[in-house]
Amino acid sequence: MALSTPLSQMSVALPIGIDGSSGSMIKVQSVSFTEKSCGPLLRLDTVSRKLSLKKRSTVCMSLQQQARRSKVSVTPLELEDPKETPLNLYRPKEPYTAKIVSVDRIVGPQAPGETCHIVIDHDGKVPYWEGQSYGVIPPGENPKKPGAPHNVRLYSIASTRYGDSFDGKTASLCVRRAQYYDPETGKEDPSKAGVCSNFLCNAKPGDKVQITGPSGKVMLLPEEDPKATHIMIATGTGVAPFRGYLRRMFMEDVPTFKFDGLAWLFLGVANSDSLLYDEEFSSYLKDYPENFRYDKALSREEKNKKGGKMYVQDKIEEYSDEIFKLLDDGAHIYFCGLKGMMPGIQDTLKRVAEERGESWEQKLSQLRKNKQWHVEVY
Repeated sequence: MALSTPLSQMSVALPIGIDGSSGSMIKVQSVSFTEKSCGPLLRLDTVSRKLSLKKRSTVCMSLQQQARRSKVSVTPLELEDPKETPLNLYRPKEPYTAKIVSVDRIVGPQAPGETCHIVIDHDGKVPYWEGQSYGVIPPGENPKKPGAPHNVRLYSIASTRYGDSFDGKTASLCVRRAQYYDPETGKEDPSKAGVCSNFLCNAKPGDKVQITGPSGKVMLLPEEDPKATHIMIATGTGVAPFRGYLRRMFMEDVPTFKFDGLAWLFLGVANSDSLLYDEEFSSYLKDYPENFRYDKALSREEKNKKGGKMYVQDKIEEYSDEIFKLLDDGAHIYFCGLKGMMPGIQDTLKRVAEERGESWEQKLSQLRKNKQWHVEVY
């Protein structure tokens, strides 16, 4: 079948949303292809004058590679200029009033709890770098300090500095609604619900939201070596900063950062319906198999080698030889998620180190000294 649109006029649709739903695609203009590099889609057998199935050719590999690697243009590129990390441009006493652009549930019906992807319009006034956090001040009074506002809640930013609209004016948060259920009755107790998470998940487009920051330097993505290895380990919404990393590596056309290393994501969640940004990550796996690896641990659907629930530390143990070798070669390793994830992971790493005849304490000390060890838990 011949292409009805000239190759030089083709455009490509790339996902910018989070769950593949309608409205989550952006059309990227002016993706041009060189027609000379491809042979015809169908070749005619000059002897029999019959079309041979064996001699049909698909769109040639060079065209596939160009289409696959076409990235989204971002603006303003001045966001690449600052040498100093943007920090605390807005503080709790004088927060910035931003607006909600959208709130989308991004987990399936069988997921325990609700997680939302929230896009906030800061109009370019609160720039940030990948790996940083915003503070959010929910409306209302602090019950422990009558007359005072609520305390700031920190959320890792789940987008690159250009935001989901690639114009440098928005930031995205990945927020799980905090709910409390009475252990005896099994009923939800709204009085104990998370104030900020419920405010954000209930917000509507146009609603105002007070933000502070950006804050944090420990999770910043080192970009000095574009061939570096980055091992990312997340549980639940802890995947937020890694979504920003991966969009910068594989989705955006950033002139000053051409990633050609290895990004390896480990994501631990309860079940398949709880996977966050899975469609987005899977697309990178398909398009950049030499640069991206993606391993999931589904605790309620999979078993580890001992027959117990599969947690992210079990996946780490499964690939421990590779991970330790990569760390020895200078890889960065990042952890983000609930505090409860770290003891199990540390125990696993310590056990693996001892099996290799190494001291985990010494190795961890060296990783920290080399700035290869990055942890942000909450």
